[in-house]
Amino acid sequence: MDVRPRVHRRAAWAASSGVLLMVVATHCAPRSVTVAPVQPTGGVGTVSPTMAGRLDGADRIARIALAGSVTRAPVSATSRWRVDEQDGREPLVKGSGGERWRIEQRGTLLRIVGDGDDATPWRHGALVARPVASDAFVQYNGKRYRGELWFTATDTGILVVNRVPVEDYLRGVVSLEMGTRQPTDRSALEAQAVAARSYSFIRVPAARAVEPATGYHMLATVTNQVYGGVDAEHPLVNQAVDATAGLILKYAGQIVDASYFSSCGGKTAPPRDAWRDAREQPYLPGVDDTDLATGRPYCDVNPRNHWTEEFNGEQLSDAVRRALEVQGATKPQSTELRGVEIGDRTSSGRVGTLVFHTSRGDIRIPARDVRAVLRDARGAILSSTYFSIDHESRGGGRLTGLTLRGNGNGHGVGLCQWGAIGRARAGQDTRTILRHYFPGTVLGFAD
Repeated sequence: MDVRPRVHRRAAWAASSGVLLMVVATHCAPRSVTVAPVQPTGGVGTVSPTMAGRLDGADRIARIALAGSVTRAPVSATSRWRVDEQDGREPLVKGSGGERWRIEQRGTLLRIVGDGDDATPWRHGALVARPVASDAFVQYNGKRYRGELWFTATDTGILVVNRVPVEDYLRGVVSLEMGTRQPTDRSALEAQAVAARSYSFIRVPAARAVEPATGYHMLATVTNQVYGGVDAEHPLVNQAVDATAGLILKYAGQIVDASYFSSCGGKTAPPRDAWRDAREQPYLPGVDDTDLATGRPYCDVNPRNHWTEEFNGEQLSDAVRRALEVQGATKPQSTELRGVEIGDRTSSGRVGTLVFHTSRGDIRIPARDVRAVLRDARGAILSSTYFSIDHESRGGGRLTGLTLRGNGNGHGVGLCQWGAIGRARAGQDTRTILRHYFPGTVLGFAD
């Protein structure tokens, strides 16, 4: 996860996430047809159902945006369920599970359309899909979710939100953020669960708080935490979430905004090394992650911890254009790249400033923009800023090729996930792992 505190605008997110959150066409099935509940993939075993009444209890309830600009939203469930108006007493639709319905929008109005194009009247306000049976999961776009699904009409399309207790939300986060691991990795999974819960509690207020103006607390993507609902769950992850239930990190009595990432390459970084206008935190100083017994980083258990990236002339021209754009140029002029130099390094050894020597002068790229400027042929950002220049190729005084060699993957701030796995395999417990990456913090309960 590449996370940082930031403000999101619904319209901007909807526009930028159209490909990821695109809805496929839905074909309605006859009401008499019963579709078997989707089973967890990969032979992970059974998944416990949502506890009835938890959404009205004392738990923190997260609102997770699954989509922001769809024109139709397919909805169903695995067993008995219903669709209500937001404040309605009588359900608009009742189902036994397996039926295929869709939410449609007309301006500020919504309706639910079912078999044979049966439809409810157009309604103002949100529509809410809720499980009725204790073993039911609601479904959006074929994926199962605990809790409820809320559908709201906005000026950019239908906003789809999963309203779910934080503890249940984490089951669909930890398995994707860290992956399903070996039993020997349990303390790493527990550390990840605590970090993800702390990150969530910063953004999800205590019970009975005012609902967010945007309609959601977090996105189900790398912008916040990757979330896949029930189908992403795994028994080992669920055990880790249950074993740490309610536990968060605190520093000086306050909840820690616990960032995390894939692998550090040997040393984590303070926030100023990664993000624009980042506020420094005493629990995020940047720490050495070397195993003294081997002399190698704990995250070297990651098979992709060391990487090489090559750029051809066309890619370098694109990089120059992006460098000018991040510095405010609206119509960058054609500029020849003649050389690349590392201007300085940060306290964690990462690139602090990258300098492009061009025919029109030098372009100095700060650390926070380096990864976005140096994208690969597919458009993916650079793995990390922990790199060195290995080779340059030139033709006629112009740079035609560049090779970088680097370590790690991600922004480098907070919990190194592969480092945590390496530490777990070395026998370290959950508290030891968390104290290393977030020095000065303690485990505790929020309320």
